[in-house]
Amino acid sequence: MKQNTEGLKGKRINLNKLIGYQKNSVVSQEIIAKSTGTVTLFSFDKGQGLSEHTAPFDAIVYILEGKAKIKLCGKVFHLTAGEMLIMPRGSAHSLKAVEKYKMLLIMIRS
Repeated sequence: MKQNTEGLKGKRINLNKLIGYQKNSVVSQEIIAKSTGTVTLFSFDKGQGLSEHTAPFDAIVYILEGKAKIKLCGKVFHLTAGEMLIMPRGSAHSLKAVEKYKMLLIMIRS
């Protein structure tokens, strides 16, 4: 079920409280969806991930809490809370939860 995020506009938001964890799952919550880009929150339970894929747009992954292992173009990055990685469009990448973590994904389409 998609949550209506219109009510978030003009309000102070704690991103870590906006999304929770689900056992053995990856959860996503779209915050903004525009033709020029999207902002989406994700939570990953420990051991969960996204298999290797590409995106047609530049993307920024910002880790809010926990630890993630991100493979980008064959290079492995271990990110923790407060760190980010910029992934160029068309670059092969995968994500895995070393421990449960939350991230903000910003996709720039133009």
